[in-house]
Amino acid sequence: MKVTKLFIVLFIAAIAGNINAQDLKFGHIDIQKVVSELPEKLAADKTLQEEAQKLDNQLKVMSADLEKKYTEYMTQRDSLPDLIRATKEKEIQDYNQRIKQYNTMAQQTLGQKEQQLLQPIIQKVQKAIDEVGQENGFIYIFDISSQVVLYHSSQSVDCGPLVKTKLGSM
Repeated sequence: MKVTKLFIVLFIAAIAGNINAQDLKFGHIDIQKVVSELPEKLAADKTLQEEAQKLDNQLKVMSADLEKKYTEYMTQRDSLPDLIRATKEKEIQDYNQRIKQYNTMAQQTLGQKEQQLLQPIIQKVQKAIDEVGQENGFIYIFDISSQVVLYHSSQSVDCGPLVKTKLGSM
C-alpha cells in the first residue's frame, strides 16, 4: 500500500515537473573571467603587488643582513672563544628564525589584504548576478568557473554579458 502511494506521488510530481520544466530558465557565468576584467580587480591586483614588493624588499634586507652575519662569523669562528662562538651561533639562529616568522606573517598579511580588497568586488558581482537573475526570470545561474557544473546545454543562457552590462550601470 505504501509503495503504491509513493508511486502515485512520484508520478504526479513527475508530470507536474514536466509541465513546469519548459518554463524553467537556466543560466551560466564564468565568475572568474568577469571579476578578472573589472577595473576594481586590476586596481586591487596592483595594490597587492605593491604591498608584496614592500614586504619582499624588507625580506631581502633581512636575508642580506643574515648572510653578512654568517659570513663574518665563519671568517672569525676558529679564533673566537667558545662562549662568544656559541653566542654568535645563537644570534644567527635567532635571526634566521625571525626571518622565517617575518615571512609567515608577510604571507598572512598579504592574504588578509587580498581578502579585504576582493570582498567588495565579489559582493558587487554577486549583487549584479542576483539582479540579472531576478530581472530575467532565471531559476539558477551556475558558475562554470567553479568546475562543479559538468555540462550545460545550448539552452542555458550565458549571463556574462548581462552581468557585465549590469556592472557597468552600477
